[in-house]
Amino acid sequence: MSELFDAVDALVASRSPLPPAEERKRLRVAHGLTLDEVAAALKVRRATVSGWESVKKPTEPRGPEREAYARLLWQLAELYPAPATPQEPTAPVHATFTGAPDPADEMPEVPDAAIEGIVNSLYRTPGAPRPAGARTLSTGEASEAAAMTATENTQTPAPVTAVPAAASRPARTTRTSSTSRRPGAKKAASAGTPAGGADPRFENGPLAVVDVEDGKVLAYCTGGLVLDVPAKSLPSLVEWTLKEAKLGQPKLSGPGKDADPLLVLTEAALERYGLPAALTEEERLAGRLPEGHKVIKQLARAEWKLTKRGFGPWARIYRPAQGSERACVQLCIPSWHALDTRHWGEAGQLPPAELARVLGVYASRVMTPRGSTAVTGLELMTALHPPTRASEPDAAGKRHSEHNPGSLGKDPVDCAPCEAPDGHPVLKDLPRFHVRGPGEKLFEEAYDWARPMTDAECTLRYLVGIDVNMAFAAGANGLVVGLGAPTHVRNPAFDPKLPGSWLVDLSHVDLSRVKVGKQWAELDGSLLPSPFTPKGDRPEGPAWYATPTIAYAQELGYEVRPLEAYVRYENGRYLDGWYQRLRDAYLATMADLGVHADLSPADFLAAMEDYKKRDPELAIVASAIKATVKGGLGKLRERPRGEGWKPGQPWRALSRPTWRPDIRAAVISRTRINLHRKIVKHAAFTEQYPIAVLSDCVVYAAGGESPLDFLPYREGKPLPGGFKLGINPGLVKHEGTQTVLWGEEVRERFNAPDLNLARYIKDGTVTDADNGE
Repeated sequence: MSELFDAVDALVASRSPLPPAEERKRLRVAHGLTLDEVAAALKVRRATVSGWESVKKPTEPRGPEREAYARLLWQLAELYPAPATPQEPTAPVHATFTGAPDPADEMPEVPDAAIEGIVNSLYRTPGAPRPAGARTLSTGEASEAAAMTATENTQTPAPVTAVPAAASRPARTTRTSSTSRRPGAKKAASAGTPAGGADPRFENGPLAVVDVEDGKVLAYCTGGLVLDVPAKSLPSLVEWTLKEAKLGQPKLSGPGKDADPLLVLTEAALERYGLPAALTEEERLAGRLPEGHKVIKQLARAEWKLTKRGFGPWARIYRPAQGSERACVQLCIPSWHALDTRHWGEAGQLPPAELARVLGVYASRVMTPRGSTAVTGLELMTALHPPTRASEPDAAGKRHSEHNPGSLGKDPVDCAPCEAPDGHPVLKDLPRFHVRGPGEKLFEEAYDWARPMTDAECTLRYLVGIDVNMAFAAGANGLVVGLGAPTHVRNPAFDPKLPGSWLVDLSHVDLSRVKVGKQWAELDGSLLPSPFTPKGDRPEGPAWYATPTIAYAQELGYEVRPLEAYVRYENGRYLDGWYQRLRDAYLATMADLGVHADLSPADFLAAMEDYKKRDPELAIVASAIKATVKGGLGKLRERPRGEGWKPGQPWRALSRPTWRPDIRAAVISRTRINLHRKIVKHAAFTEQYPIAVLSDCVVYAAGGESPLDFLPYREGKPLPGGFKLGINPGLVKHEGTQTVLWGEEVRERFNAPDLNLARYIKDGTVTDADNGE
């Protein structure tokens, strides 16, 4: 009979009404729980719990999750009864829905322990059980939690005000005072949104998404916090941000500067502050609003200035610094295409709270965005190695600004002629239509190489692509680069520890016989790309190379005799901190997505399947981190963009100390060499050769669909020095698999037996527009 009673109880509970969405959210917020904590306890997705709390379009839980959710709400209702209002009598929340499960009932299919854990994690009764590591609310936090519970559903103005919830948004605390503290424990930047840092100046986090709801201007901060914004104009919004909002981020390096607060303006906020929702075609091409726009005039009247970039998608509004005090606010305008969809996906279309989460996680792990991912990648280098620092006190006890050792300094340095891109002022005396060859121009670029398949490879069924994780970041790790200007040297002895550009003939290096470690190996050199050229062609004479390329020729067992060089005696591992921060950001984000660094090869491949669907918002962060690596390195050799530029004239980027094509070349050189070293090691051990290589993607013919069908593993251990599956930078993941028949058909269609199939291996889609051969 007890089984029948249990079945009846479950049936009643499955049809019993739950409290309204607003009440569900009030209970969770009152206890300081995040959406992620509830989702983890109930074993559902974060978006599912968010949907249960959505006021505009709530969803209802079903099955065992409904019973577990009802139990959670019932226990929270005991702790936080609904406040009395003129419209409703005081009563426990659980009295508003029938069939609430008794906490003592046995429900084996419901995660009781998880529910009890999150309810008790912030329990205030002395001696109450709580999980290990759980945190008790402080007196101030407990008081504010109670205050918020009492005012969440009222319309009475108070220091903590009520704000209508929006669909699928994280829990939030709303307040008008920037001196109050949010209830609940502040969480580190994991799968949830990071809260503000420990610095009280920036207690509300690095940024806010400004939106308008029901006529009220709201600032959605990280950690679920929402601030009321009293500003009626853009100048007053800037003033409020600097004086009251407590937004910003502490500096990343001792001599550096704190990050300026970032405001992200939604279309509704743009309309409120007199700005267009979109730029006209003319404004888009110019990258800014015209100088005569009324809002720019408002800023000028209030004595605010704009940088040379003007009022565009990433605008900076400032007043000249007074001593060490900065007064600057940055704006990000998604509807003006500030968030490039190639790197940020659909972030610009997210609701304010979700967008604050995405940008907040990125800011906490990388830095507050300073523009595009490329701009931010470059700014991160400077933030970690500021150009100057304060000196020791002089005789009068005063400190002065001096060069910060290990940085690039505050003044740009000239590049060597061979390092200069076409059109650079240093080349202005060259004939107008002169084309520089390898003996005049350093050409260190990523691979774009392919070859026809052999008869033996055509008998296999599949083409399998593997991709190196954050390959260019791995190439930067531990790399010694020049910090100062180059020195020209004739007939130098090559020094693999000295960064620079070297003119040397490597045409004698024969890939059919190379050193692999300490042993000579016989290989089929016709099936390998040359490590010395991006197209994989064998060099035909002297050419300019970066230090890692020449060092690899020596490693393969061949003598090198440079004819001349531009070397940099002032050097250091400038990019180490940059690499480490981006590596940690990427690994932490992928771990939040269920892809950990210690997984076995098979488990890693399984974890990588559809990882983006587990948390699409964090998947956006992972994409942006990877784009920050490539974009930041690309900015080291930024080319002229518009500006009415003509060949031979300087362009704006040349005035930066971070315009360093030699550093970019060294990273790309080392990245390409790292990949070739693994290819050679793999060929020597397995007699398997790549079909195609594109940047950091390599394609092999294999008998099966998985990388494990051709990568050598022995007792779970990879070939030393070869390819290894894993999420760390430099390790590889599965890029895609197609059939050998597909590859032959594609090449036949374009009549290109060496078409680079690595370009299409991911999903197999090939169009005429894609054909770059």
